[in-house]
Amino acid sequence: MKQNEMVDFFADNGYGNAVAVVQHPAGIYHDGITYVCYQGPKEDPYVASYNHETKEWKGPFKAGVSEMGKDPTRKKKIDNHGKPSILIDDEGYIHIAFGGHGGMRKHGENLLGNHHYGKNLHAVSKKPLDISNWETLDNISPFGTYNQWIKMDNGNIYLFYRHGAHRSNWVYQLSTDHGRTFSEPVSFLKHKRRTDIEAEDSWYPWVTRGLGDDLIVAFDYHICRDRNNTQDERGHIPERHNVYYMVFNTKTGEWKNVRNERLPIPLTKEVADEKTLVANTGKDWTFQGTAKVDANGNPHIGMTMGPDVGKNTSGPKRMGYFKWNGKEWIQAQDSGLPVGNGDMELTPSNEIQFYLAEQIAGGTGEVALWDGGVNGETFQKTKILLTKPNANFAISALIENPHPDARLIVAERKPGTDYRKMYLLGDNGPIPRVKKEANVLEKSIK
Repeated sequence: MKQNEMVDFFADNGYGNAVAVVQHPAGIYHDGITYVCYQGPKEDPYVASYNHETKEWKGPFKAGVSEMGKDPTRKKKIDNHGKPSILIDDEGYIHIAFGGHGGMRKHGENLLGNHHYGKNLHAVSKKPLDISNWETLDNISPFGTYNQWIKMDNGNIYLFYRHGAHRSNWVYQLSTDHGRTFSEPVSFLKHKRRTDIEAEDSWYPWVTRGLGDDLIVAFDYHICRDRNNTQDERGHIPERHNVYYMVFNTKTGEWKNVRNERLPIPLTKEVADEKTLVANTGKDWTFQGTAKVDANGNPHIGMTMGPDVGKNTSGPKRMGYFKWNGKEWIQAQDSGLPVGNGDMELTPSNEIQFYLAEQIAGGTGEVALWDGGVNGETFQKTKILLTKPNANFAISALIENPHPDARLIVAERKPGTDYRKMYLLGDNGPIPRVKKEANVLEKSIK
């Protein structure tokens, strides 16, 4: 190996689906440095950083120990629900939430849902902006999964997550002291038994900052069928439908729809259909929405959609784009967007862009930028950021406050191994690293 040989990945110890859009943010740009987190060996959380001025990488360092990934008797080798998300508080301490897929009965009674596996955990750096040493705090519910961090301008911290397995409410916990203590969980989406079929209502929201004190929520609906039911012989399948949207004013505590009508919280399926529906997708299945608002406060949503083909998963899901024009929701028809997953952003000039991972002809994995102009009626692939043969990619949501050279995190999935090369991608493609520094797998699995 050449002494200073460079590679296009920053670590080779990503594990399973090492990043995803739903656990967000997975990266933050702060004072010249991009901090990233991902799932590493034994499903533990790892954190690395890149200094854009000095070109120096640090880490990855293990930020905590997950209760998942340690049980050799589990039939499913990798759970993947406990991937980490990251936040930096106003005092500079770095926070990681990780490790949960609903918690287990040994953690106590879950009053807001059911149990499954793992334990939701919260780790904090021992020193400001120092990723080398961490401590785990016992100050959030153990029953969480799909952690999503948000920090407001006044320093308040919100942690949103599902309070248990599928049949659980979605909640948030609020900290007003830089993440040292949190309020009790507050429910905002309600699970409940259906009376017309053998199933329960379940949800998948994605929460982010809107304008001012607002948080915006794009979400879809999961028909959580009983494993043995008389309506669908496939049993419990990952069947999701529809696109919804609502707004939470953190100053007043009010939840409203896009028409500024107040919503009763926690929201039920019936009220969601009546007051917050963006699109009824019919028999098409949905997966993983994201949202942004423009300078006028009008929301824009990306949601993948694919047909029900009678199997346990849907047909290929194509990215769909929806926008509110001040009067109604409009869905882009024949948008040109591909079968792929990722996040969207609005440029300062209000151009709509998607960063998407897809698999193209011949099994090649690709991450590319798709530009829809200011109208978003049709999209064109304008820049390829990463391409690898015989691979596909797990992709993060966009990094918070991203540097142009580091917009998102990608894990390369190749056949025959559960370990992934990790990439930090920006406008110029992946940020390189010295090969001997990037080859960290052997040391991290010891």
